[in-house]
Amino acid sequence: MQRFRRMRSLQKFASVHSSVYNHFNQERSLACRDTFKLTRTAALAEWRELGAA
Repeated sequence: MQRFRRMRSLQKFASVHSSVYNHFNQERSLACRDTFKLTRTAALAEWRELGAA
């Protein structure tokens, strides 16, 4: 975390990173390939929809 010069920048990055990471973390090792691809596609579609707004 030495890259961040200000604590506010670190906090802003951490809050955005955690929400994005939680959205896309699908626990690949716990799901079969077809299920993983379906959930990943749904997450990407939702992310694109949010980004278009």
